[in-house]
Amino acid sequence: MKTSFIALFITAASFTANVRAGDRVYTADQTSNTVSVIDPATNKLLGSIHLGDDVPVALSPLYRGELLVHGLGFSPDHKTLNVISIGSNSVTLIDTETNTVKGKIYVGRSPHEGFFRPDGSELWVAVRGENYISVIDPLQKKEVRRIETANGPGMVLFRPDGKYAFVPSSFTPEMDVIDTKTYKVVARVPQASPFSPNLAVDQHEVWFTLKDSGKTQIVSASPPFHSLATLETGPITNHVTFVDNAVGHFAYVTVGGKDEVLVYSRDVGSETKLVATIKTGDLPHGIWGSGDGSRVYVGLENGDAVQAINTLTNEFVATIPVGQLPQALVYVPNAAATEKGTANLKPLGTAAEALHIELAPPTPGGSVAHASVSINSLGLIDHLQIAATGLEPGKKYRLILVGGTEPQALVVFTAGIGGTAIAQTLGPLKRVIAPSQTVPAMKLEVRSNESGDGDLILEQATAAASATSQ
Repeated sequence: MKTSFIALFITAASFTANVRAGDRVYTADQTSNTVSVIDPATNKLLGSIHLGDDVPVALSPLYRGELLVHGLGFSPDHKTLNVISIGSNSVTLIDTETNTVKGKIYVGRSPHEGFFRPDGSELWVAVRGENYISVIDPLQKKEVRRIETANGPGMVLFRPDGKYAFVPSSFTPEMDVIDTKTYKVVARVPQASPFSPNLAVDQHEVWFTLKDSGKTQIVSASPPFHSLATLETGPITNHVTFVDNAVGHFAYVTVGGKDEVLVYSRDVGSETKLVATIKTGDLPHGIWGSGDGSRVYVGLENGDAVQAINTLTNEFVATIPVGQLPQALVYVPNAAATEKGTANLKPLGTAAEALHIELAPPTPGGSVAHASVSINSLGLIDHLQIAATGLEPGKKYRLILVGGTEPQALVVFTAGIGGTAIAQTLGPLKRVIAPSQTVPAMKLEVRSNESGDGDLILEQATAAASATSQ
């Protein structure tokens, strides 16, 4: 079934009975270097935890803050949030009651995601820029061992009984299974394509997403860890989460290139079926279910917002603004002892200032290509991210500004094996793209080939929309 965008206007108060005071939803905001904190009982943003500064300050050789805040996990007692920052190679431990940093550990190149063992004794971090899991003692706040994996481990999650850890790769078509007692890789499961950023695990199954090929692969969580199915989920398949509620057992998958969340049935012994397609806002990325399974929360990477979905009806109950380019998202039950729980949180500030633009083919119906653009304020300059689908795999494209005396090239990118691409650039972009009373706004185009004088593939289809209009 399809869920219309009209559902966005359903009031949050209509679905709060099963969410407890003290529960929290967190997003890792990559461009603003913040962690946004949401109260799901009211579906309101409480504030943000600022872990770093804006570019260009963050690029200084003397900079000591965090850069590219990206991954999230939490301890079994729900009192510690671990935050992974790709650019500063760090793991930040945050007290969920006080919203303060209680420790920081530096690991290898470009870590991506990390999670605690079910007994809380260790924090395992996937160091994606290298070929190992960094095992951290959370009390001593230091790395105590490394577990070698396939190159580019993207994420690590444990089977609920703690016996095995599952590690898909973002560079190698292989998911590794680690025996947590021996710290050895005991199985290497072929991935349908090389780039997996995310997975979900229970006692029976492992689901991992394949962002490059637009697939989701299902593997048995028990030896010999054989592959059960590979689903065609769609371009820029991002994250997956499991939800168990009164209706059944489900997997929710975010498909960024189609602005959709796909809902699959996953009852043991039954065939996996697509049971719902939910239209979302711009570029859904992180997703996590509430403790009681009554909701899922979805981060909109190019929408700078989170959407809450009632899992019994698969309709929206709220849209909540957060920091810039939210990546990972987690729901942590009983994270705070008090209902208010706003100590040490700060307002978003300039992180709330953004433009959102859609790019479409110049001739309607002539192409399946599409792109969304988010332009976030970094104070003195702006950060632009384009997410494009329907392109020719392996071909180069150029994003340019037109409307001035001559076109201005912004960034060159190459479409991946699924015909998708995500690229970023920096510059004083909002002031030249946003409408002005004195200076005509310039517009964005995507053209084929690296020189920028090729065919027009996409052009700005809508006027720039501010974040406040979302």
